[in-house]
Amino acid sequence: MTLRLGDTVPDFTQDSTDGSISFHEWIGDSWAILFSHPKDFTPVCTTELGEVAKLKPEFEKRNVKPIALSVDDVASHNGWVGDIEETQNAKLNYPILADADKKVSELYGMIHPNSSTGNTLTVRSVFIIDPNKKLRLTLTYPASTGRNFDELLRVIDSLQLTDDYSVATPANWKDGQDCVIVPSVSNEEAKTKFPKGFTPIKPYLRMTPQPNK
Repeated sequence: MTLRLGDTVPDFTQDSTDGSISFHEWIGDSWAILFSHPKDFTPVCTTELGEVAKLKPEFEKRNVKPIALSVDDVASHNGWVGDIEETQNAKLNYPILADADKKVSELYGMIHPNSSTGNTLTVRSVFIIDPNKKLRLTLTYPASTGRNFDELLRVIDSLQLTDDYSVATPANWKDGQDCVIVPSVSNEEAKTKFPKGFTPIKPYLRMTPQPNK
């Protein structure tokens, strides 16, 4: 299955370290970040799971629920959790889906069709999902590269900002920096919408202070 940005993500019911999870119901009116792993007891993934546990307050501030997935069963996950907590100095505070049957991995297109039989190394994806269950971002990483969760938080900040205001965020934008007024807003409309003012650089490129700061 090929998921595209804006698609409603597939619903599923799957076991996890927190019991059975019906995904759409679990998301509720929150955002969600689903990040997947090829198998338990892998070094890079161990650091990632610990990092997300440490960042849980940052996700909560943004109304985001993190959930991991690994292509092993709950018993294996529970053993791995002990290692994660020991080595990363972080209490695991979110669920890990057990995808031993690869149901979710296949639903979300995480396993490349050209991967060899039994090879789950392509299961290294991230999905950011909004409260309407729409896919807003997807990234797939190689097994050797740990994910940058500061970047994922930055993307969530941008998505939530641009959902609420008629702006986009420029290259390397961080929360609190100037934004771009979208082209569909005329200069006359911009005077009302953006009381802090705006700077026209080109007719199509107008910068304004971040509206919600």
